[in-house]
Amino acid sequence: MSANVSPDNAVGKKNGLLAWVDERFPLSKLLEEHVTQYYAPKNFNLWYVFGVLAMVTLVIQIVTGIFLTMNYKPDGAKAFASVEYIMRDVNFGWLIRYMHSTGASAFFVVVYLHMFRALMYGSYKKPRELLWVFGMLIYVALMAEAFMGYLLPWGQMSYWGAQVIISLFGAIPFGIGDAVTLWLKGDYIVSDATLNRFFALHVIAVPLVLIGLVAGHIMALHEVGSNNPDGIEIKKNKNSAGIPKDGIPFHPYYTVKDLVAIVIFLIVFFAVVFFAPEMGGYFLEHANFIPADPLKTPEHIAPVWYFTPFYAILRAVPDKLGGVMAMGGAIVVLFLLPWLDRSPIRSIRYRANWYKIMLFVFAANFLMLGYLGIKPATDLYTLMSRIGTLIYFGYFPLLFILSKNEVGKPLPDRVTYHGHGRAGEAS
Repeated sequence: MSANVSPDNAVGKKNGLLAWVDERFPLSKLLEEHVTQYYAPKNFNLWYVFGVLAMVTLVIQIVTGIFLTMNYKPDGAKAFASVEYIMRDVNFGWLIRYMHSTGASAFFVVVYLHMFRALMYGSYKKPRELLWVFGMLIYVALMAEAFMGYLLPWGQMSYWGAQVIISLFGAIPFGIGDAVTLWLKGDYIVSDATLNRFFALHVIAVPLVLIGLVAGHIMALHEVGSNNPDGIEIKKNKNSAGIPKDGIPFHPYYTVKDLVAIVIFLIVFFAVVFFAPEMGGYFLEHANFIPADPLKTPEHIAPVWYFTPFYAILRAVPDKLGGVMAMGGAIVVLFLLPWLDRSPIRSIRYRANWYKIMLFVFAANFLMLGYLGIKPATDLYTLMSRIGTLIYFGYFPLLFILSKNEVGKPLPDRVTYHGHGRAGEAS
């Protein structure tokens, strides 16, 4: 009689719905490969939470963006009024709008910290070059998404900021720049057609690209494995079962830690949303609370804070084409970092002192450029921007030259890990 039991009944007795799904979709296999049996180094520190925080902000932006589009009108005559309608008349519209605007800045905060962690611990080095390239493509897509979304409120700074940035494409020679500029605007000036183009790209096209790149980034990460503060490959030391001796399952150990980080992040995030959504004009510029006026130029046009380092580099070069090339080159050169850094040492813990000094100067200089990008282009600020631009671009050839024969501290054979309440040990 047991021989007549159908496979469907056997499946039902075994694991119920999960087994039924597994026969038709590799759900358990995906969870095992990417969560429960994905072994991460046991010595992760605070710097390793910013990846998951970036995912949290992405979800916030998508969800709040969906609700905003329900009441926003991508029309030059109605866009600003529709934002005011969302803020004043839609139930909790002010909360959704402020979550979205604060989320944009929060996204760049955690992404910049995530990138800085990669610089500190050499997470772009072999075999993670493609992982870094995916990350940089996410960064570029995020910049495009933020720029196009910045135009949608149709305020004074939105309008004129878009006018300035789009006009930069006109510097491309051989008539290409003029064609690209005209296509982006959809008209000879920033107008209703521009708003419709940017709305479509911001809501549909770029988010799809961004989600695809994030998926590729995670897949590449889980293929080569996570780096760690020691820069030691945990796959080199495995037990008889093939499990890394210095690794622990991502779930539940790091999912619990990440959950704590997410709670703390959300506390800070909502503190900004409720008490300082404008952040003194850095998150939401005061000029953007005035409807766009094509006949009245703001006294000082500057992009949002997360674009200002590259804007300072743009203004540091007197020639328009040269400035555009410098600004684009400042982003492109980051893609080449895995091949410019030739040192076999990954982590800053074991690298030579000159590298630590260079990285600190590079990061401080990037912050200085960000500050200069929001200031008026006076003689002093322009001079400082030019010095900062030289320091920025000087970092990469110096790294290429000095890293080849770098002599750092001896590397440990295993990751260094200090358990709670006991002496540190390698195992």
